[in-house]
Amino acid sequence: MAGRNSPWGGGRDDGGDGKGDGPAPDGEPAAGDAPEARGGERRGPRNPWLPSGDTPPRRSAGIEDIFRNRDQRRPGGGGGSGRGNGFPNLPRRPDGRSWLPLGIGVVVVGLLALSSVHVLGPKEQAVVTTLGQYSRTIDSGVSLTLPWPIEHVQVADVRSFSVDMIPDNDGEKLMLTSDKGLVDLSYLVRWNIKDLKNYTFRLSDPKETVREVAEAAMRASIAQVSLNDALSGAGRAKVEQDVRERMQKILDFYRAGVTVQGVEIKKADPPSKTKSAFDQVNVAQQEAERDRSEARAWAQQVIARAQGDASAFDKVYEEYKLAPEVTKRRMYYETMERVLRDNDTVVAEAPGVTSYLPLSEFKRKAAPAPDATVAAPSPRGAQ
Repeated sequence: MAGRNSPWGGGRDDGGDGKGDGPAPDGEPAAGDAPEARGGERRGPRNPWLPSGDTPPRRSAGIEDIFRNRDQRRPGGGGGSGRGNGFPNLPRRPDGRSWLPLGIGVVVVGLLALSSVHVLGPKEQAVVTTLGQYSRTIDSGVSLTLPWPIEHVQVADVRSFSVDMIPDNDGEKLMLTSDKGLVDLSYLVRWNIKDLKNYTFRLSDPKETVREVAEAAMRASIAQVSLNDALSGAGRAKVEQDVRERMQKILDFYRAGVTVQGVEIKKADPPSKTKSAFDQVNVAQQEAERDRSEARAWAQQVIARAQGDASAFDKVYEEYKLAPEVTKRRMYYETMERVLRDNDTVVAEAPGVTSYLPLSEFKRKAAPAPDATVAAPSPRGAQ
């Protein structure tokens, strides 16, 4: 038939679905296409190359048919049941309803239950807020609260010490002393939480506040001591105690809920630009201190010797008061013996006394003669 060789498509007399229709020329409607009335069947102009008669209408595949056929080709696909979207089929309850709402409800209830039970460690406390307002403070152990978001729990460690290093890097922290000197300080501050409610709500940034209070207290304390006291070990202990007390007074005035446990100065050095000059001064001071120590030791020896001589003189004076003549004569003899002991010649002018005394000759004669047996050889040994 002529319809089978039509250039607009291979039509069939047996009422085909129009799948073999080819594309129409530009600007002309395809054969069998016709506007579709809502609720009716498609009608359109017949192919003039086909014989007249009651032939079934032909149409091209629409966009709805393309997507419908694609969904039907998917595994588990079906029409109109909502399961052609690629998701696996979920199990159903006996009444035919889905388990999904029930599962979501169980998960929500479990999360609410977990947000109501709180287990705190032995060093922990927590503040509870109800709708954003402070409610109470709970201690370590197991505690129950209303679920979130009705009540919110904020946990903190209140018994461990926090340690702040000031400054927190290797930079200089120069402070002015009472004698207008500069000292480079590095120190530690140890503190812990005393009142968790005040610590949480009184200050916007408690940790930064503690650091700023520590620096202010340290500058105030250093300004009251001299440079030597700030650099020496004895002066540091006083400064550390003073800084701790100042910090505690300021933080208590702020109601910060913090207890300062201690302050420790790790480094107290002169500024880096003047460190060499300070080292020379320190060496000179150490040498001066050494000389002073030696002078004190020599003075103590002289004083001890003088005290010994004075004590001996007191004893002699006691003897002199008992027998003046005998004591004077004994003192004269002892003095002359001490004076003439190392002299070789003595010249004296006194009646009845030889004016020249060759003491060296007397000493030589008084010396023992060498052994004659050793000096003279034996006649028998000479033979």
